[in-house]
Amino acid sequence: MKLSTKGRYAVMAMADLAQHSVEGPVSLAEISDRQDISVSYLEQLFAKLRRHGIVRSVRGPGGGYVLGRVPAETRVSDIVRAVDEPLKQTRCIAGSPSGCVGDQGRCITHDLWEELGNQIHLFLSSVTLADVIEHRILGRSGAIHRELFAPRVGAA
Repeated sequence: MKLSTKGRYAVMAMADLAQHSVEGPVSLAEISDRQDISVSYLEQLFAKLRRHGIVRSVRGPGGGYVLGRVPAETRVSDIVRAVDEPLKQTRCIAGSPSGCVGDQGRCITHDLWEELGNQIHLFLSSVTLADVIEHRILGRSGAIHRELFAPRVGAA
């Protein structure tokens, strides 16, 4: 599964804001410079984030954006959902009487992709902005991956 640019950029911008808002409001131009995301794109994302209470805008000289709640209470899934990022893995249309393959119902791998979507949502719901900015993301899955895919010593 690959998040679209919208979801990835929203999370990047929010992590940047979380790191720098301790000093006061952060302008979108500052985030743009640090993260290499256009200001106009950030404006679109932050309008949605503001509507969901994830950020607050501060007007006037020295204005910009601040977090709407502390990083430990802001889940990555909330950010992704706020910018309307779909996490759906199947090609079925929700509520449609037809399945992945039209009148034939669900495709043979439907349950696999649906469960992948569920796992992604669970993972993103378990990660907060605090986890991201404090580098507490990599855990057991990294160790398992290295164990499974590391070259074997003495293997022919």
